[in-house]
This record gives sequence, C-alpha cells and structure tokens, in this order.
Amino acid sequence: MAETFGELRQDLKTMATRLADFGRSLDVAAKETRIATLEDQMTAADFWDDQAKAQKVISEVNALKSVVEKMNEMTQLHSDAEVALELAQEENDMDLFAEANELAAKLKAGMDSFELELMLSGEYDANNAILELHPGAGGTESQDWASILLRMYTRWAEDHGYKVDVLDYLPGDEAGVKSVTLLIKGHNAYGYLKAEKGVHRLVRISPFDSSGRRHTSFASVDVIPEITEDNSDIEVRPEELRIDTYRSTGAGGQHVNTTDSAVRITHLPTGIVVSCQSERSQIQNRAVAMNLLKARLAEKRREEREAELAELRGEQKDIGWGSQIRSYVFHPYSMVKDHRTNEEIGNVHAVVDGLLDPFINAYLRWQLAREQAREQANQG
Repeated sequence: MAETFGELRQDLKTMATRLADFGRSLDVAAKETRIATLEDQMTAADFWDDQAKAQKVISEVNALKSVVEKMNEMTQLHSDAEVALELAQEENDMDLFAEANELAAKLKAGMDSFELELMLSGEYDANNAILELHPGAGGTESQDWASILLRMYTRWAEDHGYKVDVLDYLPGDEAGVKSVTLLIKGHNAYGYLKAEKGVHRLVRISPFDSSGRRHTSFASVDVIPEITEDNSDIEVRPEELRIDTYRSTGAGGQHVNTTDSAVRITHLPTGIVVSCQSERSQIQNRAVAMNLLKARLAEKRREEREAELAELRGEQKDIGWGSQIRSYVFHPYSMVKDHRTNEEIGNVHAVVDGLLDPFINAYLRWQLAREQAREQANQG
C-alpha cells in the first residue's frame, strides 16, 4: 500500500504501462473481431447440427470473452483508482486516498493473476482437467482425508466458474472415499490444477480415534489433461482392450444400481485401468472411459519423455509417499505449507475450503523460474 499521494501516482503509472503491454501482446481488438465472427456463426440455423463443432466454437468464444472482459475490468479499475486519487489530492481527503489505495491493490492482484494465466501456454494447459484422488495406507482416516480433498477441489473449481463432473466414485468402508475421478471443465483447468499433482499430507487429531491421538495421513492427487479427438494422436486397438461392465455405486439417477451401465476398460499392454459410471447409458460411459484411457496413455508417454530427459540431465526425482508436495497441519498448530515453493498459509481451514490460488500461483512462478534457469544453463 502506498503511503503518499506521490507513491500511489507512481504505482498507477507503472500499472498503466503493464496494462498497455498486456493490450499489445493480446491484440484485444483482434479478439473482439473474432468474438463477433464466432457469435455470428452461433446464430445460424444449422449451428447445432454438428454438436462437437458447436461446443468447440462456444469454448473459443468463452475463452476470448474471458480475456477481453478481464482487460476491460482492469482498465476500469485503473481509471477508478486514478479518479479517486485525483479527488483525494484535491480535497486532501484521506478516506478517498484509502479508497484509491484499495482499488490499486485490487488492480495489482488482478494483474498478477492475469499475468500467470498468460503463462499457461503449454500444449494442454487450456484443456479440461481429470483429477483423481487415492487415499494412502491408514484405512478410514486416510479415506476421510481423501474426501476432504475432494470437497476442497470441488469448492475451488466452483469458485472459479468451472463445472465438476464425478466420473467414478468408490466410497470408503466407514467414511470418506477409496477413490474418485473428477472431470473439471473450463478454460485452463489443467494449466492451474497441474500444480496439485503429488502426495498431500495431513496431520490432525483423528475424529476416528477414541484416544484423541494425533495421526498423519496421506492421499495422492493425480491430474492429467482431458484428451479429445481434436487434440489426440493416441491410437488404441480394440484387441488391446478388456472391457467390463458393472453396476454403478454412485447416488442418484433411475438406472443407478439397477443396470450394468458402468464401464471399466483395461489397456492390456500397459495395465492402465479406467472407469466411468457417471453417465446414464453404457455407451456413454464407454465413450467417456475411452477418453480417460487416451488421456492416461498420453500422460504416460509424456512422463516417459520427461524421464529420458531427466536421465540425460542427471536429475534425481523422489518417488513415493515420503515425497509429499504439501502438508496440512491442524494440530498442534494451524498451517499449510507447500514443500516445493515454501508457500505457507496459517489458516488451514480456509485452504481446505478452497483457498488454493496462493499455492497454485506460487507453483506456476516457481515452475517458470526453473524453466528459465534450465534454458540459461543450456545456453551457457
């Protein structure tokens, strides 16, 4: 927060330069033209004849509008802050000065977040995300921890306007979940949620321990991009698959637990298993499961490439439950710490209620810094 009129005016001048840089790099005018063109296509009588193409157009429009609207919001914030500062200085009104400071702080936070979004230029960053949760050893305690994480990611996604579909759900024996697969739909869902991949550690007084002892539990979070026909070069031969059907274990829907609509596909060459029970028909569940399988195979190929590069570079990678990426401590103190970036938040309850942006943003900056350092090392 600026302490003087001069400091705040300089801050706003710096922000104006950043906004101008954003505008030039994004070519907002061209995006607005493209939006108008696509919206004109959407009014055509035969627009929905090809639903896959229609959805693709709608996704592009929403992504473009998101960028344009954010630019307009930041421009308006900057204008409001300048007006408030001008009035505050003319009238020597410290309340107006405080208001201008708040607007400037809001603008800076928005610009920082927007800058991170622009970093998401990876091959699949813009895609929907497939997020899987699996509890570690520990029975009910770790299964309950997995259910807490499920709620945390669902709240984060909903807060960001993403749609969450539960593709597969296996309830715990007494509480919690044994496994769950979510499809989180929205622009850049994978780009943000890739920060969450890894082992998450919980320390708390267990509500399932009558002696009130402290327990440490683990759950793994796996995140991969959804692969569609448009961006997949993965080929799967029918003879490589074993397809089983079973009754859905989820709640809701008139066909649940009455027909064998759920589908499990095993890819025999790799042993990868995927399941889907969220749709009403076996055909729909099979189609979703096939997309999941292609996503898993694409991720496996990517990991193999990374492993080869890491071997060439001589990098060592920790594997296993001991290499947790983040710890959530409820007792004897309250803190969440990311072990990769050292980002910390003292309010653990706020984090499990969906406050993940500080960790995701810190991860994206940390990842960018690593990539830049690696490029410099290669050039050297």
